Amino acid sequence: MNPEAPVITSIRQTYIKTKHGGQTETPDSFFYLCSMVYLTRKEHFNAAHRLRRDDWSDEKNREVFGKCANKNWHGHNYDLFVTVKGEPNPETGMVINAKDLSKIIREKVVSRLDHMNLDMDVPFMKGKFSSVEILAKEIWKQLEPHLEGCRLHCIKLTETDTIWCEYYGE
Repeated sequence: MNPEAPVITSIRQTYIKTKHGGQTETPDSFFYLCSMVYLTRKEHFNAAHRLRRDDWSDEKNREVFGKCANKNWHGHNYDLFVTVKGEPNPETGMVINAKDLSKIIREKVVSRLDHMNLDMDVPFMKGKFSSVEILAKEIWKQLEPHLEGCRLHCIKLTETDTIWCEYYGE
């Protein structure tokens, strides 16, 4: 390491060295406008489903999926955590208005899933395996096009107290 080279010890110094040619002042607005913020909204819905592959025997389905392969379905009380990210709007201080985010989630997802059978009643799940992992990915697809001024960061979907999935759009 060159002892004469400037040592960058913080984002503030990085900003100073790269944007202002070594000036010692950083505008206060830099930290306000250039800081990524994550906002999470929680919603809830109840839905039924069945984990089953039609190309497998009943025995193999029970072996792999256990009680989740029940021929009479089973249900869950899902908790849905939607995390968005962005820079706070300078006028409102918000990445997105939480009321607006809730409205989008309820209209595009919860109203279509609540008290439904995922395998029979939900058009965006038609022909798809209704595991918590696939459902989280499909929820992402339902929400992403409707967000303005922020980006979807994570869908966390809890199926039980001990099982949940996090999907980051990758």
